[in-house]
Amino acid sequence: EGNPYTWWVGKANEKHYYWGGSGPGIQKCACGIERNCTDPKYYCNCDADYKQWRKDTGMLSYKEHLPVSQVVVGDVDRPGSEAKISVGPVRCQGDRNYWNAASFVTSSSYLHFSTFQGETSADISFYFKTSASDGVFLENLGNTDFIKLELKSATEVSFSFDVGNGPVEIIVRSPNQLNDDQWHRVNAERNVKQASLQVDQLPLEVRKAPTEGHTRLELYSQLYVGAAGGQRGFLGCIRSLRMNGVTLDLEERAKVTPGVKPGCSGHCTSYGMYCANGGKCVEKYNGYSCDCSKTAYDGPFCIKDVGAFFEEGTWLRYNFHSPGTSMKDLVSRTLLSSTDPEITAPDLNLNKEELSFSFSTTKSPCVLLYISSYTQDFMAVLVKPSGNLQIRYSLGGTKEPYNIDVDHRNMANGQPHTVNITRNGRDIVLQLDHYPPTSYSLPTASDIQFNSPKALFLGKVIEIGKIDQDIYKYNTPGFTGCLSRVQFNQIAPLKAALRPTNTSSHVHIQGELVESNCGASPLTIPPMSAATDPWHLDSASADFPYNGQAIGDGVNRNSAIIGGVIAVVIFTILCTLVFLIRYMFRHKGTYHTNEAKGAESAESADAAIMNNDPNFTETIDESKKEWLI
Repeated sequence: EGNPYTWWVGKANEKHYYWGGSGPGIQKCACGIERNCTDPKYYCNCDADYKQWRKDTGMLSYKEHLPVSQVVVGDVDRPGSEAKISVGPVRCQGDRNYWNAASFVTSSSYLHFSTFQGETSADISFYFKTSASDGVFLENLGNTDFIKLELKSATEVSFSFDVGNGPVEIIVRSPNQLNDDQWHRVNAERNVKQASLQVDQLPLEVRKAPTEGHTRLELYSQLYVGAAGGQRGFLGCIRSLRMNGVTLDLEERAKVTPGVKPGCSGHCTSYGMYCANGGKCVEKYNGYSCDCSKTAYDGPFCIKDVGAFFEEGTWLRYNFHSPGTSMKDLVSRTLLSSTDPEITAPDLNLNKEELSFSFSTTKSPCVLLYISSYTQDFMAVLVKPSGNLQIRYSLGGTKEPYNIDVDHRNMANGQPHTVNITRNGRDIVLQLDHYPPTSYSLPTASDIQFNSPKALFLGKVIEIGKIDQDIYKYNTPGFTGCLSRVQFNQIAPLKAALRPTNTSSHVHIQGELVESNCGASPLTIPPMSAATDPWHLDSASADFPYNGQAIGDGVNRNSAIIGGVIAVVIFTILCTLVFLIRYMFRHKGTYHTNEAKGAESAESADAAIMNNDPNFTETIDESKKEWLI
């Protein structure tokens, strides 16, 4: 049916169905691209299902998806069906000097190198980043000759030199500020015919050399980077400094130079995009890091789901205000714009919310999430007895809550599902998994403010006061399954419970909460039918997370323990029975032998056989008797 049995997981925790030699979005192997597969009906050699070994191989080179973190291989539990797979190393190539950088932290600091050899030609390029309005990038002196590059003002870069014909200066003026703490590229060239200067993508400024006069640049002093004699030095960062094709090792020289630090901030300009899911890029001298504190994710790139398995009866409450905080000390501010998301006042009215989470369960009905208030307002996400999802809003102004029923699919099927809900005033946008977003609108009579939010509940609602009748019924026995990456505006309650943060004091847990990623991966392909799924189990509650392994600390944990105990007991009983049977037959068993008659009076066993058997005609020759002396 076109559903893949095998896939690999890349950098963003996403499944990929293309293989070496193919490309993203193409569910084929290299032979499928080249049209030379073993079976032309398929796009991979291994799909041929032959008795002989077949192989698909190739390079995965789409770097946005690399490295490969997991490989899931299916269709291997049939008789005669086997698979072997190997993943080679990640190989990176490029200019390792691209980020060779130094930070100049004082105006008197500089780096020095050997004299620049650029008598007849000079080709200088580098990147700079600064918040200062002026400063010298580099300078090299001779008796009268010199070469210098500097930031003359916040909008001007100057390239000046003298080869004996008098000073020459080329200036590039930018319409925008160059001291904006962003990277800018400078490229300066000089030869016997002309000199040029370019900054970023601005027009190239060119100056022709005189037809007569000196052409050789004679320098004697050391090359100074970041300062010049008697002039204000450069404050900021310089990286990838190349002079006539040679990259100067700024980092190594900076390690032993006061006032200069190796590395440079500014990596976020080029790599900040890798801080996913709302993570904030934080500059470092030798790189960058991702701040995931205001997200529901973890890990170096904020892509690791933080989730947990809820046993029956387990619930979590996140209080929006700090315990022990008086009402008058709370400041009214929205969660969406607050710099301190843990503060929420009882008199706060929300006009918009953003809610997202992932879950998996096989039990219905249940309460997934509930947000209470100091008034009668509430918001709830439920799984109805039919397994369908329902979002319920009660903001006042109407007799009954406003319900959004998603009836087109069963959400209590053990598969991971993602829910994203955004409300802005009266408008509500709901997205499930990878289906297109659906828009809804609150009734005209409904209020559009969520008045005084109090607490967020996961798994069960334990709240003082009147609770909606349906929600009260769904509370028993409670949610059983997995919740992951739960985030309400800037609050991540599960992460606060499982990771020590400044908001952990807001969390109260009842029951056993086990960290797990079993609800982390959204369903990206439709489930296979039982007839075609080689991993199908008869049990309706069989769950498989994205990594192809059964849930170890979830629903199957108790069953595994019970099964192990039963197996040990049965094995012990069988061993005891075998021992008893052997013992009984050893002492009470009967046996029969064909011992010859008259054996008691015969001289030997051979003689007894001959005496008893009339057909035995062999005679014993006296000469063949053996004697023991």
